[in-house]
Amino acid sequence: MMKPVFGKSARIFVLASLLVVSILSGCSNNGEKPAASADGTDKNESVTVKVFKSHMGVGTIPDNDNEHVKYVEEKTGVVYELVTTAPGSEPTEFLNLMIASDDLPDILRPIGGIEQTLIKQGGALALDDLLPKYAPNVWENIPEEAWDIVRSASPDGHIYYVPKVFLVPERAPMIRQDWLDKVGLPVPKTTEEYKEVLLAFRDKDPNGNGKADELPTSGREFGKWMDHLFGMYGVAMWEGVPEWDSYEGEIQYAGVTKNMKAAIAYIRELYEEKLLDNETFLNKGDVWQAKINNNLVGSWYHLPANLRDRYTAMLKGAPDAYVVGMPMPKAEGYEGFVTQKSMGEPEWMIPTVAKDKAEYSLKLLDFFYDQSNDEFIRFGIEGQQHEVVNGKKVVLPPEDSRPIALGMRNLTTKEDMDVRIKETIPEDMQKMVQDVFAVSSADARRIAGDGLPNTVYEGFPDIQSHKLFQEYLTKIVIGEWPLEKFDEFIDRWNKAGGEAVTKRVQEWYAKVKN
Repeated sequence: MMKPVFGKSARIFVLASLLVVSILSGCSNNGEKPAASADGTDKNESVTVKVFKSHMGVGTIPDNDNEHVKYVEEKTGVVYELVTTAPGSEPTEFLNLMIASDDLPDILRPIGGIEQTLIKQGGALALDDLLPKYAPNVWENIPEEAWDIVRSASPDGHIYYVPKVFLVPERAPMIRQDWLDKVGLPVPKTTEEYKEVLLAFRDKDPNGNGKADELPTSGREFGKWMDHLFGMYGVAMWEGVPEWDSYEGEIQYAGVTKNMKAAIAYIRELYEEKLLDNETFLNKGDVWQAKINNNLVGSWYHLPANLRDRYTAMLKGAPDAYVVGMPMPKAEGYEGFVTQKSMGEPEWMIPTVAKDKAEYSLKLLDFFYDQSNDEFIRFGIEGQQHEVVNGKKVVLPPEDSRPIALGMRNLTTKEDMDVRIKETIPEDMQKMVQDVFAVSSADARRIAGDGLPNTVYEGFPDIQSHKLFQEYLTKIVIGEWPLEKFDEFIDRWNKAGGEAVTKRVQEWYAKVKN
């Protein structure tokens, strides 16, 4: 596994050092070796660019002799050096430690609102002029609407980061069709029917192992990845975090709405009856995924694009396993939906201190946005990222023994997703994955707060962290506190800065809406 890039004595939250942070970013390709630039690099000499990206998944970090690294070098003149989160560490803390050290990346994916700290303190490089020159594919492929949202996130209206753009729904409620068949029930259409299904999952041994160990539905610590339970009540949620959306005619924090109170009441009932995994608030990501993979969970919320690996694992213990998308069950009096955030989230930044390598970082980023490189980006190197079966390239599932291949493009259209499914999902799974996406797309809605910059939270870190919400959600759901404590949460949230943040959000929304 990779070694941390920071010194042991570095402290996690050293705000002063954020002024000099250098952030990793991107990819690019124009097929030429880099020309000499500010750092005096010869045009025929390859340049090494450090790229920080958290959540890389399983696998080893490639070295300079790796075939994937060498192919990208051949096309761009850039050698990418991948830096990622240390095993077991929290990504935001890891990045803060790296920032506090002397060993900084040249381009990075910002997390935890760090991009706004860098922008405010002059630690982020403005990319307005550099993108068209060194990353034309990035500049031209990302919609103008997304660039406008990025500009709205900075006080001077400049572009300081490349945004993520995902024009199809990323997440979906899913349910085991084979379990439904075994308990003799259809896909539920209402919250009442959904509860009936969960009761049958709990009591009728749908996984067939005779152990009564089924978890009808499940989530993760802090209430993450159970957004379907909130979405039924029209609550805008993103991986367990309340978002900003239109309620009662104004953009508001979903966490303090009547919709949220109703959702929590429903979730509390599920928990009390053991229809919601009672370890939900203890589940780490790997534990939660293992429960799904091992045929213990009947209904969950996640990424359809990642279903291949989940489903492959399920089939080992349940040859008849089959997953379908679940339309959002209807809660009486509420308009349910799947939260969609399409553009504006920070994806890649270049720190000011790495400006001498900005040209090469952007050329690297551009490689991944160049459509002529799509096949290589999807399939990588034979034996490392894919194998050839009956004359067709098939993507290999990730393994600890195989090297991770850098990917930097985060721009997805429906056409992109259709191609991705066709070329990276085994044929016998393609219809299943496509059907899940179709169901999710029918229920998905872009929320009003899509692209909201973290600057609205300036001076109110407790509001930005959502920790107060997570505390009340957890204790109310597990029965430690009564549901009535939710009203106390609203009062505390407003007094802790929620009112001030709401005003800023409404001002931002009025600006971008016009």
